[in-house]
Amino acid sequence: MDPASLVVAAVILGGVGTVFGLLIALTHARFKVWEDPRIDAVTDMLPGANCGACGQAGCRAFAEELVSGHVQPAGCTVMSEDERVDVATLMGVDAGAAVKRVARLLCAGGEDVAPRRAEYRGLPTCGASAAVAGGGKDCSWGCLGLGDCEDVCDFDAITMGPSGLPVVDVDRCTACGDCVEVCPKDLFVLMPIDRHLIVQCRSLLEGEEAEAACRVACTGCGKCALDAKPGVIEIVSGLARVDDARFELAGPEAIGRCPTGAIVWVEGGQFESPDGSRGRALARSEA
Repeated sequence: MDPASLVVAAVILGGVGTVFGLLIALTHARFKVWEDPRIDAVTDMLPGANCGACGQAGCRAFAEELVSGHVQPAGCTVMSEDERVDVATLMGVDAGAAVKRVARLLCAGGEDVAPRRAEYRGLPTCGASAAVAGGGKDCSWGCLGLGDCEDVCDFDAITMGPSGLPVVDVDRCTACGDCVEVCPKDLFVLMPIDRHLIVQCRSLLEGEEAEAACRVACTGCGKCALDAKPGVIEIVSGLARVDDARFELAGPEAIGRCPTGAIVWVEGGQFESPDGSRGRALARSEA
């Protein structure tokens, strides 16, 4: 190719490149979506956990909603109070108020009180164990204790206790819901931390049959429903259930006559039984 042809080709390519460059620049200027710079600032102030406890897909999505005025800083329950105030100050809004949610285990049937009918030998996961005849415990609804919840928790909020039951650290828990999804027995539930009355059982057996499978099982006796304020507790299919709409009316009087300690009063992360019913149940199991 002669030099003149090379020059012509270079000019043509340069012209085409210039035209397309101008078109791209004009298109960008015409269709550019403006983003509030505060979104980046707020995102940097958030924990970065991307746990979803706020109801958004992640911290950036929460920041976008906060900047748009659809949520308050308190919607992020993972942040400390001081951190929420800092975000509120940046945004010039009220920090708001929100009740922290935590994961609660609805089972107290550890190895000390819930016998096994068979020994499981296989992949050491709750999911695999549950697929083999329900896991081998006498109580078909009970925790299998192989720690799938502990493994899936990214925040180190769950550890396996001495009785083979998972223990939730409410200070670390972000209510991300991973433990809820992974549990094959559906024993984890996300609850407001100020929900104090909890039935730690999901067995549908009743009476002596329930207690034979687990010494701290709900027997469906109905004493808690009688002792609680009207409508707070009802017995459904032999199991005590606290009404989600009325739990704020509940008081510790509901646990006073529970014969097994299946229903408990919780303060933060501590499960309490002022009347000693849980203690009596454990004493029977050790006898």
